[in-house]
Amino acid sequence: MKDGLVIVDKPAGLTSHGVVSRMRRLAGTRRVGHAGTLDPMATGVLVLGIEKATRLLGHLALTRKEYVATIRLGQTTVTDDAEGELTASAPAAGVTREAVDAGIAKLTGDILQVPSKVSAIKVNGVRSYARVRGGEDFELAARPVTVSSFVVDDLRTVGEAADLVDLDVTVECSSGTYIRALARDLGADLGVGGHLTALRRTRVGPYGIGVARTLEQLEETLDIMPIGEAAAAAFPRWEVDAEQAKRLSHGIRLPLPPDVGELPTAVFGPDDRFLALVEAKDGESKILANFC
Repeated sequence: MKDGLVIVDKPAGLTSHGVVSRMRRLAGTRRVGHAGTLDPMATGVLVLGIEKATRLLGHLALTRKEYVATIRLGQTTVTDDAEGELTASAPAAGVTREAVDAGIAKLTGDILQVPSKVSAIKVNGVRSYARVRGGEDFELAARPVTVSSFVVDDLRTVGEAADLVDLDVTVECSSGTYIRALARDLGADLGVGGHLTALRRTRVGPYGIGVARTLEQLEETLDIMPIGEAAAAAFPRWEVDAEQAKRLSHGIRLPLPPDVGELPTAVFGPDDRFLALVEAKDGESKILANFC
């Protein structure tokens, strides 16, 4: 089994761990991980690492993500999405596009976001969703996230009385951003409540939905992106000569060229072999993950 990434188009109704379990069977190895979870109701890009490529995942998880989603205004749920129990409702047909745009503007840029309580965030060592299920009353601290783009693609009234409003949106954001929390906060700002009814992740870093494969397609042909190709697509590239490659393989720090910044950089040897991920440390290469 070769090392590399598998870009999965996750189906609805399956957990990210469930996808990992399927991939372990397909790949014939237990050394499989994922770069950031998707909720069971969500679909789209889930990046999996096979064998040595699992060491890339922690760095890939920090990259920008893109989603398309549907927000329903006029209803609030306990989970901030369609899987949770309805807790409140209010007529939303009077909400104007101008008000929606103003509310979205407040949720764009560098913001502080309170995560959804029904999430995997740990509070004193216990998952937040477990505390909710146990009936505990608690608050989560707000966290800094970046919403670089939040665009309304369509707005329409729905429901028997046309008293609800659905927004189709596209969101580009940093890791750790909860799209259902954006739906909750937009609805709260508009005074009618809101929750997420559909979510599809269309990009993680450089890996878009166009290269993702369904589990059915992967059952037929296991399409693994070689680890060097995956690293070259996700990180800046630094090519070193044979002597530098040898020193790097021994853990020796190398002087960095001036164009290598603080972000992780993929180092390649003269044979185009992927050697390591490094970052800058006092003008030298600090190894984050060694693949020599």
